[in-house]
Amino acid sequence: MLVKDIMQTDVVTISPLATIRQAMQAMRSNNVRALVVERKDEHDAYGLITYATILRTIVAEEGDIDLINVYDVCTKPVITVHAEMHVKHVARLMVRQNFRRVVVLRDSALEGIVARNDIVTPILAMAEE
Repeated sequence: MLVKDIMQTDVVTISPLATIRQAMQAMRSNNVRALVVERKDEHDAYGLITYATILRTIVAEEGDIDLINVYDVCTKPVITVHAEMHVKHVARLMVRQNFRRVVVLRDSALEGIVARNDIVTPILAMAEE
């Protein structure tokens, strides 16, 4: 099984200049727990902002979610993989490095995202057959 077979292609992105409030609104309206932070230019890296990142920021900073920008708190650069990579390699990477999500790129362009659940669900389905 390849990454392209399990990745989520409906990736919700957000500008690095967006506020934490805007990120929270985008997550809620799109029913996702993570947003890929867009690159500023072709030499920049993609980032990732999650519920956990936002919660840590709000608690630690006691910050105003309207004054803190996504680029201030996002994880950047994110770990990226290729769509043609075998899922077992991605699973091994995620487990060993304790990553919950990886971003899928093709020729430096965003193609998808893979979360741990995206890997576990097909494995469970195969086990039930």
